[in-house]
Amino acid sequence: MAEFPVTRLRRLRRSEAVRRLARETHLAPEQFVYPLFVTHGHGVRRPIEPMPGAFQVSLDRLAEEVQEVAELGIAGVLLFGIPERKDAAGTDAYAERGVVQEAVRLIKARWPQLAVVTDVCLCEYTDHGHCGVVRGGDVDNDATLELLARTAVSHARAGADVVAPSAMMDGQVAAVRTALDAAGMHDTPILAYAAKYASAFYGPFRAAAESAPKFGDRRGYQMDPANTRMALREVELDVQEGADMLMVKPALAYLDVIAQVRQRFALPLAAYNVSGEYSMVKAAARNGWLDERRTVLELLTAIKRAGADVIITYHAKDAARWLKGEG
Repeated sequence: MAEFPVTRLRRLRRSEAVRRLARETHLAPEQFVYPLFVTHGHGVRRPIEPMPGAFQVSLDRLAEEVQEVAELGIAGVLLFGIPERKDAAGTDAYAERGVVQEAVRLIKARWPQLAVVTDVCLCEYTDHGHCGVVRGGDVDNDATLELLARTAVSHARAGADVVAPSAMMDGQVAAVRTALDAAGMHDTPILAYAAKYASAFYGPFRAAAESAPKFGDRRGYQMDPANTRMALREVELDVQEGADMLMVKPALAYLDVIAQVRQRFALPLAAYNVSGEYSMVKAAARNGWLDERRTVLELLTAIKRAGADVIITYHAKDAARWLKGEG
């Protein structure tokens, strides 16, 4: 390889036109999925205080949010539901007329081209805030599997394009796959929250989804942030159980995990740029400490560069506008 002064790498950085030609990693709106929080009521578009720009929306206001997503060319939405009532078994999670099920029907009837992904978990629906059935002060893994499977089937019957089990119960992907197949929905893909860490970055989400645990925490079933090898075991098991797509969550503090999963597994890979990651950028930008546009696009590029095919992010709408040269 020729050395300086023959080799001058700055030649490829001299102008934006040349930088575009030499760019290795590309962002596009069709790589994004936008999370939405759907609630009951009428005329509700309730700001989520720790997540500026994000809202809880009722079904009658949902069309406004989804229309904007569609117009921006974003690939799809990830739905979270806030039920009218909560109980120990999270009954509204798998109700035929549950809020997520109704949101799926509404979106698919009007925007069939959008990918509708549904979060399959119980934490928003249980009165204790944990992701499954609690017995003896602990989450009962095996008793929870049946309810997760029922939830996934109800979402698929409503028309969900992809179901995404996120409770981090052992065997959840196999339970969901078995239930979907038994219900005749062999073609519904599963996006596995394969490596979901017990992260401090979920704080704003728990306010948005009203899902904070009433006791204890979720470290007994979500992953220890210190572990990578265990993450790869989790991913491998989900692949064996029938996952069609994989996810690492959160994204920014786990870019190394994203990269290792990408290198080892061929399945489509999503990364979730979670609420705390979003809120930190928003807070710094509001204080004038960061250029929000440059920061967001740099962070999303890092997630893509690490190996994610799909980025689930609350920045999706803003990033799509910026990539289109708007705003």
